[in-house]
Amino acid sequence: MFSAIGRIFRTPDLRRKIVFTLAIVSLFRLGSFIPAPFVDFNNVQACLVANQATGTSGLYDMINLFSGGALLQLSIFALGIMPYITASIITQLLRVVIPHFETLHKEGQAGQAKLTQYTRYLTIALAVLQSTTLITVARSGQLFGASANQACQNLVSQEWWAILIMILTMTAGTGLIMWFGELITERGIGNGMSLLIFTSISASFPGAMWIIKESRGWEVFFFVLAIGLLVIAAVVYVEQSQRRIPVQYAKRVVGRRTYGGSSTYIPIKVNMAGVIPVIFASAILYLPMLIAQFNQPQIGEDPKPWVVWVQNNLVTGDQPLYMLVFFLLVIGFTFFYVQITFNPEEVSDNMKQYGGFIPGIRAGRPTAEYLNYVLIRITSAGSLYLGIIALIPLIALSFFGANQNFPFGGASILIIVGVGLETVKQIDAQLQQRHYEGLLK
Repeated sequence: MFSAIGRIFRTPDLRRKIVFTLAIVSLFRLGSFIPAPFVDFNNVQACLVANQATGTSGLYDMINLFSGGALLQLSIFALGIMPYITASIITQLLRVVIPHFETLHKEGQAGQAKLTQYTRYLTIALAVLQSTTLITVARSGQLFGASANQACQNLVSQEWWAILIMILTMTAGTGLIMWFGELITERGIGNGMSLLIFTSISASFPGAMWIIKESRGWEVFFFVLAIGLLVIAAVVYVEQSQRRIPVQYAKRVVGRRTYGGSSTYIPIKVNMAGVIPVIFASAILYLPMLIAQFNQPQIGEDPKPWVVWVQNNLVTGDQPLYMLVFFLLVIGFTFFYVQITFNPEEVSDNMKQYGGFIPGIRAGRPTAEYLNYVLIRITSAGSLYLGIIALIPLIALSFFGANQNFPFGGASILIIVGVGLETVKQIDAQLQQRHYEGLLK
């Protein structure tokens, strides 16, 4: 292993890519600590300390995880990579609704470039919307939840021109992050956007673990660490698991050349949906919290019964009803996302067009039905796996005094493992091209 790492840094081209990637990541993390203009930095830090001491869960805790803590610090990179993630998901879902998007997806590199351009435009639009919402919530004093700290009521300037400058700054920060990600993809190693998300989530690991140590002691700390390593091993095993459906291609003679006659397979992963269902389910469950926070009673008034019920059952993750709804939403969104991203009929038609068939299955409709049968069975196991992984932070919230951004579970562990595996594979491929011996044995 150490000799392989040494070969990485002895290879000039690969060393240059890794150093460039680390430099961009460092700039990204630096921007996460630079406060936006007209933000009272001292009040923000006081609110962060009070929020950690009381363990309260605010409206933006999940999004704060993806920004590496930059959102609750109201920095220039406060929105992080979330607008781009949201825009990418929306663009992908629109392929089902808008035929033009599906046509562009099938056009190859030119069509993909057009879809990427649409994603960039939508990212900027979402950044304007999200920055406006963030500043509005910060002005109302609800950014850190129902905090009694007076500093949380005076986080940003109340002048309209100051608010406009803050919105422009945060939107520009999102554009700069998007550019950073594309630079890493072109000149660095790995997928740029994924690595920036990886960096943001990894930055929260030490703080989350230290909170557990401070509140529960060293015994619980090491117990959670051991459980975390087991969870990582299980996630790596499942993420690498796939069902391989054999496919054979008949020989075809075109002119003087013979095509086909080969055997391959269709890989169907256990977790085809990735982290998307967890993000969808979290976003849906934030809606009741958002509605309840904007329907707080005035001084001297009694709270509305439905607001009290929402706050007691659908706000904090340690409630049984919250866990049940979250689990069911993850399972439902897993089936939904897999069905719109993997079309058995389309795969069957492509196989039939090029003379491919599954041994023992007739081409055409029987092949599509067989693929759909296998897909449902695989997705059933994958959805239960995702639901259990998504519940780990909520269980930790109940038993260990952690917060809902507990590192060893949910979206964080899926992204960390997925991006880590993909980056290691790319480094391994680069080494094999140059030394005929990779990083992995």
